[in-house]
Amino acid sequence: MTYDEIIKNARAALGGKLCRACDECNGRACHNMIPGPGAKGVGDTAMRNYDAWRQVRVKMDTICQYRLPDMGVEMFGRHFSYPFFAAPVGAVNIHFGEKYDDRQYNSIMVEACAEAGIAAFTGDGVLEQVVPMACEVIGRNGGTGIPTIKPWDAATVRQKMAYAIDCGAMAIAMDIDAAGLPFLRNSNPPAGSKGVDELREIARLAGRPFILKGIMTARGAEKAIEAGAAAIVVSNHGGRVLDQCQATAEVIEEIAQAVHGRCKVLVDGGIRSGVDVFKALALGADGVLICRPMVVAAFGGGKDGVKCYISKIADELQDTMEMCGAASIAEITRDMVHSPF
Repeated sequence: MTYDEIIKNARAALGGKLCRACDECNGRACHNMIPGPGAKGVGDTAMRNYDAWRQVRVKMDTICQYRLPDMGVEMFGRHFSYPFFAAPVGAVNIHFGEKYDDRQYNSIMVEACAEAGIAAFTGDGVLEQVVPMACEVIGRNGGTGIPTIKPWDAATVRQKMAYAIDCGAMAIAMDIDAAGLPFLRNSNPPAGSKGVDELREIARLAGRPFILKGIMTARGAEKAIEAGAAAIVVSNHGGRVLDQCQATAEVIEEIAQAVHGRCKVLVDGGIRSGVDVFKALALGADGVLICRPMVVAAFGGGKDGVKCYISKIADELQDTMEMCGAASIAEITRDMVHSPF
């Protein structure tokens, strides 16, 4: 199965009504479509995410002793083959199409990622069964997966975290920025922003690495660390929570410098290639999350499709490392990229 075949199959499966499985996943075709893969308001933020990474350029240097690049990383007490992960998606049939429900989608994504040597973040949604379905799959895969819980009221967070704890998940995340999703406004159970003290209690309850997704400022990163986060995800939720927001590529370096190794720093938003992964690592990220192309790969080829896409990103990352003189993730440095931000 080739990546082109996956895209072709995905277009048929998705039906062109929500995600269109574009050759270039840049947010333009689906710009302001929610539900769906689009962004809030005019859809500017999703497009800006993609465009900003294109403005960061890699610096080629092949005058060095050849060594086969080691792309492995240590994170959350585990070794991963690559420094990228599948981003969380919840209520997949609402946002992408009816081919899969959450149990089917998570079975594909969690298992494919685990077999490829990485991990999948799983999503949450207004339907009560979304998190239990995800945790069931993670449990079957030895805890290799990261349930992501939305910022519900305290009782609902405790209930959903119990599923994550019981399944032995290696870490638990909260997409704190989901407070801005249109369909969570006035929801039942209620969802909204959380203070540092509330998050500190959630981190304590997790009893394992707690990840806060949706950090877009150095000040936000400081508060996440104060709350006990073992990792943050620099993310604007793919543009789905705030119109005319900065792109993640524009803020990752400042945030990584402010964190200064006190927690792991991940980033998502418009990352579409192994070259983009390299750029993010050079700007200070410890790893990246990829969402929409992973979904397309699942719809276009199931587990084999996801594995094919993972191999594609890995091959591109390896090639970029070889052409820029980095033989390990630790050897990817800031002077290997040019950034206008």
